[in-house]
Amino acid sequence: HGMVVTGQDLATQAGLEMLKNGGNAIDAAVTAAFVMAVTLPRAGNIGGGGFMLIYSAKTGEIAALDFWQKAPGQAYRTMFLGSDGKADQRLSRQSYRAIAVPGSVAGLAAALEKFGTRSFAEVLAPAIRLANDGFILNEKCAADIKAYQEILRVRPATARIFFKADGSLYQAGERFVQKDLARTLQQLAENGPQHFYRGDLADLIVRQIRANNGLLSSADLRAYEPVYRKPARGTYRGHEIISMGPPSSGGVHIIQMLNMLEQFDIAASGHNSAQTIHLMAECVFR
Repeated sequence: HGMVVTGQDLATQAGLEMLKNGGNAIDAAVTAAFVMAVTLPRAGNIGGGGFMLIYSAKTGEIAALDFWQKAPGQAYRTMFLGSDGKADQRLSRQSYRAIAVPGSVAGLAAALEKFGTRSFAEVLAPAIRLANDGFILNEKCAADIKAYQEILRVRPATARIFFKADGSLYQAGERFVQKDLARTLQQLAENGPQHFYRGDLADLIVRQIRANNGLLSSADLRAYEPVYRKPARGTYRGHEIISMGPPSSGGVHIIQMLNMLEQFDIAASGHNSAQTIHLMAECVFR
């Protein structure tokens, strides 16, 4: 009577196991999110942020939780401009200056506390195990490491984690272990999510960032709080659509695209037909 969908099979399995063991949908979602931080880091991580839309069948309540990253308090208008006064993509994408105040840990913990049934340590357990014992790389994750290897090799810490001792690439089918990440997740399990924002772990994060000309401060971490927003609402052929509102752009866009699509007879075009795909592409890119 439940379904779990993610971008990584191990995360999906972990969420499904949580449901089978009596956890609810939020327990499963948070479990899967932390597993993705281990198994598909470009899509799930503890250094980023996100949004969560939650519907309670018991109360009819709809919660739109915003735990997106926030700019550091010391951010300034020209922080990503080079010496020539032009935008520098290296500064905005790869430098320590580009690091925002992370919201993932606080947001997932907030959802779990209000809507979940399991402890923070319980939902972290599968991610800790997969980081400590390792997991078998699939083609997608191995391809990601290869695609981003130039960036990952720049800093010794990431080079040590994402490449073998001789510097060669991990291949699909090989075991990938992340002991440092396992220790970090274990600290969160033992000390709670606040340890990421106020404890020894927070101090380590700030020291590393400040030592490399980043702007994030201890005050930024201590001040971070997830926020419940008003969800976006619309209709599609008589059905009510409820999605994530701003600052997320995706929720509003989904409603806009559905509003455009309802002007066409999609059923007559045929499932996955060239005409249907063309119509959907028009709505996405128009």
